[in-house]
Amino acid sequence: MWAPHKSGGSIACSPSTTSLRLERPDSAAPSPPSPLRGGNEGGGSCLSALPMRPAPAPPKQQLGWRALRRGATLLAALALLSAPAFAQPIPYHADPDAREILPNLQPVPAIRFLTSADFPPFNFRDDAGELIGFNIDLARRICIEVNVACTIQAWPWEQAATALADSQGDALIAGLAMTAENGEIFDFSSIYLALPGRFVTRADAIGTFNAQALAGQRVAVRAGGAHEDFLARYLPEAEIVGFGDEIAALEAVRTGNAGAFFGDAMRASFWLNENLGCCGFAGEAYFRPQLFGEGMAIAVPAGNDPVRHAIDWALVRLKQNGTLDELYLRWFPVGFY
Repeated sequence: MWAPHKSGGSIACSPSTTSLRLERPDSAAPSPPSPLRGGNEGGGSCLSALPMRPAPAPPKQQLGWRALRRGATLLAALALLSAPAFAQPIPYHADPDAREILPNLQPVPAIRFLTSADFPPFNFRDDAGELIGFNIDLARRICIEVNVACTIQAWPWEQAATALADSQGDALIAGLAMTAENGEIFDFSSIYLALPGRFVTRADAIGTFNAQALAGQRVAVRAGGAHEDFLARYLPEAEIVGFGDEIAALEAVRTGNAGAFFGDAMRASFWLNENLGCCGFAGEAYFRPQLFGEGMAIAVPAGNDPVRHAIDWALVRLKQNGTLDELYLRWFPVGFY
């Protein structure tokens, strides 16, 4: 039987200050961080946190687990130092002309955010044990924007969604996949970070890359995933070369065994962070929600409309005033758009 995590690490803040209070958990150490939890079920990057409704999860070795973890951790460390100029702002993921009306916040005296501590650079602990990351900063800014009190509590990933379903929190910001199964239990906010597919080539080929001129060229991809399906459907003239994991496919570009790589842009950005002298993104970003997943959103218990509307209103405001772009530029030095 599932038992609640009794002393998860938590952050508490109020809308009038940015100071935080952190309580270290006394639970067991979290499992190794996953480079991606939400989004692409067909491509092997969807992992549901619901023990009673698990979504298919890929073997860790298929994701280049250790190498992607090193890249994500290094990327997060660099993000703390500066925001390099080669990242690009987040595009609008919704209608930019849409207007959100400030909801009645009387039923929302505070927002209790739940997250995990094993998902860099979104939510993880630094060397001092401080809970940090893109999602942590975003949750804080949402509460400040709507002027409500805010707490952020870290749970083990395998318990986080169950804790939300059991009313241990008001919102989960940890990359929970927007699957049909999860949709029966939770509602989701607007998308705040979409996950496109992108090509990667060697640096000297970026300027001349043309996705419509791939006839006879070797394009590396993780075999059996949604990105291979995309190539077969939309660019069948390319010579698709499947690899067991994304790291091996990217390495094929570095070594010259393939002319290009196509895959999840966020994961590729972690690898590029360690291989900037070799390679880079080429061409445009491809958004195909039905193939690559809807993207990152915040889950709330089904029917909790006051909290969901408050979060959606804040997300619109944070995009309009530049805060969302600022956080993205800080935490993703190698932009994937």
